[in-house]
Amino acid sequence: MDLQEFNSAPADRLRPMLAACCDVPRWVDGLLAKRPYGDLAALTAVADQSLRELDDDEVDRALQAHPRIGDRPQGAGTEAAWSRREQSGVGEDPGVREALAEGNREYEQRFGRVFLICATGLSAEQMLTSLRRRLTHDDATEVAVVREELRKIALLRLAKVVEA
Repeated sequence: MDLQEFNSAPADRLRPMLAACCDVPRWVDGLLAKRPYGDLAALTAVADQSLRELDDDEVDRALQAHPRIGDRPQGAGTEAAWSRREQSGVGEDPGVREALAEGNREYEQRFGRVFLICATGLSAEQMLTSLRRRLTHDDATEVAVVREELRKIALLRLAKVVEA
């Protein structure tokens, strides 16, 4: 959809698409409430700023909507389809898939949440290298990285919703 359609579409039609970008009701409602947007840059700026203001509970909620890196998201929904495309770099190598699964388990034990990375354009080795590096982070550093990865994913997905 283009920006004009985004600005005029019923909120109930847009809400699920925006939730697939970032499953935080306050973020979705905030974007809808500030319509109409004069251009894509204005929409992106509001979305970006709102993502930077998510509280810890909202970040946790958003993370629950993301599959583990290396898992094959099931279903026909928008978010599952986007996740499959975003993780296409994982490939089929069983050794890499097992290393990612093991890294995911270690990460979840260490930090208590799913490992999140903006996987678009990354190879499996790049994802695995990042996972291993991030396992060395202290909690505060990792929280900042997770927030940034979530922000990048949400903005990329928003650009898929509102294409020029």
